Amino acid sequence: MKLMILNLFFISFSVAGFFNESAEIDKAEYLENERLCKLFTKKVNTYEKNMRNDFLAATTLASYKQRKKIFCKKVDESKKEFDSENTIETNVTDNNTSVIPTTEENKTI
Repeated sequence: MKLMILNLFFISFSVAGFFNESAEIDKAEYLENERLCKLFTKKVNTYEKNMRNDFLAATTLASYKQRKKIFCKKVDESKKEFDSENTIETNVTDNNTSVIPTTEENKTI
């Protein structure tokens, strides 16, 4: 009996940690994409100012712009997900704080 209870506690703690790790991984991925977005935005701006006038330089600039677009798009998508999760949580709390009508309002209904 003690072994069964111990196993139940162990399983519940294991599952609880799993969900926290998933959130941490998502946050770490978001931070890395945000860092790369800023990096390539800076690279594009500085490279355009100091760019040579040849085919290889134009290709390099196009590559930087493409990577900037990819990482900044990932950041925007992640922000939308985080915002939607936050709005869902606030909607749940808002719905729980409903106003109970007074007796005068009940008479008119």
